[in-house]
Amino acid sequence: MEQWNDRTAVVTGASTGIGAAIAVDLVKAGMVVVGLARREENIEALKKQIPEKLRVNLHAMKCDVSQEEDIIRVFELIDAKFNGIDVLINNAGVAHSKINLIDHDNSAKIRQVIDTNVFGLVFCTREAYKSMEKHGRNSHVVHINSISGHKIAFNPAVAPSNLYRPSKFAVTAITEIHRQEFIRSKHHIKVTSVSPGLVKTEMTRNSYDTSKLPYLVPEDISQSVLHVLGTPPHVQIHELTIKSFGEPW
Repeated sequence: MEQWNDRTAVVTGASTGIGAAIAVDLVKAGMVVVGLARREENIEALKKQIPEKLRVNLHAMKCDVSQEEDIIRVFELIDAKFNGIDVLINNAGVAHSKINLIDHDNSAKIRQVIDTNVFGLVFCTREAYKSMEKHGRNSHVVHINSISGHKIAFNPAVAPSNLYRPSKFAVTAITEIHRQEFIRSKHHIKVTSVSPGLVKTEMTRNSYDTSKLPYLVPEDISQSVLHVLGTPPHVQIHELTIKSFGEPW
């Protein structure tokens, strides 16, 4: 991780769960981190988990990644204030349990999933690329995907996830498109999809009884992101799948 010392990372959905763990661990690893979330006060609270001398390197900014105008405004501010963006972690995601695609009056929640998980990821990457292109440094984009983005298995014991799984399938395809576009751009920008299995977070507690299933914790995913970022310039991990031992899917 020495190559990223004092360089700037943006983490979306950084207020809780996987995003919070990634933000904390990137600061501990020597990066300047800008955490984005609708609840920026939760990001400020994360400083308690960071050694006091490093707390100055965690910055919270309010941003709803389902809103394109919000993304454009915040990324322009970050580029100007922190001399560019070197790492982007697209972690923000939404999943509504107990909602079927055929349910009545589900439009708002269905749109929220796509606006956050797909359009938010695409627009955040587009705006980060503007900064990466301008500054010309080695950079890395990490999409926090899911094993749900690789396989759809019917399980009547699990709450339906409407467009969550299709949205993650989109992330799998988008990762490859980004890889090809970054190569054509002639800039040294890596992209990686990190696909966890069941992770114990606020989101999964609404869909699973995690007391009866093997599960990962957010720090497991964070440490995997550090591994991905720590690869030498000639190595690109395109897809990293992480499951807890004994996970049934």
